[in-house]
Amino acid sequence: MKNERLDIVRFAPKGKDSFYDAVSANVGAYFETNFISPYANREMWIKTFVILLLYLVPYVFIITGMGAGSPWLFLGLWLLMGTGMSGIGTSIMHDANHGTYSANKRLNNFISHIIEAIGGCRVTWRIQHNILHHTYTNIQGLDEDMDAGILLRFSPHSKKYGIHRYQHIYAWFLYGLLTLQWATIKDYVLLLHYQKNELLKKQKISLRKALLQLTGARIFYYGYLLVLPFLFSGMSWYFVLVGFCVMHFTAGLFLSCIFQLAHIMETSAFASPVDPVGKRRMKDTWAVHEVINTTDFAPDNRILSWFIGGLNFQIEHHLFTGICHVHYKRIAPIVRSTVKEFGLPYHIQPGFFSAISAHARMLKKLGKQ
Repeated sequence: MKNERLDIVRFAPKGKDSFYDAVSANVGAYFETNFISPYANREMWIKTFVILLLYLVPYVFIITGMGAGSPWLFLGLWLLMGTGMSGIGTSIMHDANHGTYSANKRLNNFISHIIEAIGGCRVTWRIQHNILHHTYTNIQGLDEDMDAGILLRFSPHSKKYGIHRYQHIYAWFLYGLLTLQWATIKDYVLLLHYQKNELLKKQKISLRKALLQLTGARIFYYGYLLVLPFLFSGMSWYFVLVGFCVMHFTAGLFLSCIFQLAHIMETSAFASPVDPVGKRRMKDTWAVHEVINTTDFAPDNRILSWFIGGLNFQIEHHLFTGICHVHYKRIAPIVRSTVKEFGLPYHIQPGFFSAISAHARMLKKLGKQ
């Protein structure tokens, strides 16, 4: 079968004294002046330990039969695991796969494998998120975070169906299926897709090796999360399956809300190439494109920021993926000041629920547009 290459775009050259040069210099000066490492600090390592406990302690209770006395207690333990799973995804796995725990690549790679322990795949995540999403944010056909099939319309440039007029109502249920979809079939589909457009080659892995690694990880995953509870939880198999689905729905809904609030908003530009044929060039530079397509939310909510790995500071994250999220709140004023200095919009929602409401309005708008 002939390989298919992505129809990529080229951003405008940044030029001399660019916004990105300025914001990089300002943020870099913060770390140098204060003698701070941009990597994980003590706070990050403590958080890692606490969030792992939030996932592992309920699991231990499940497989030791401590939740067998009450179906509601049993399902509540799975819900807690879903909460812990969300924290692992946002605060541990995400940073590790961006390489921000340490300058030591081996340590980052070791921690990044935790994605496979919660039903994901490191290879497909790095391609879809690190490469496609962070390079081509909100560009139709390249940012695969916007590709949710025919049931959801996330871009004004994608095809509209009649059912989309109701997507602001049913989208939340589909969001809850996110991680369950990844843990079952999606990663296999993505590996085949990335093989066709030669993205696996850029990760220096063959399709055969990637499939073997994914299958091995899945056997381990279903072994400890389904087989062991079937055998030792003291609950019927169908309660275990329901609990497994409760865990995934909790994590899927939470993770979807966190990531969608950053980009699928009325303030996002959703820019397309100015020359859609041939060279496919973008009007803006990459850094400007990231700023105008990204939204921060709830910057003063310390508990939310702690749990979701600072992903409410998405502008800072998109500009500086190599900086650990524990530093985002402190560099945010620097980024905001530089953005305004260059006359660019700095999109921000004051709270989590105001951001949810704004995202729902955008879903409704896209459904009618």
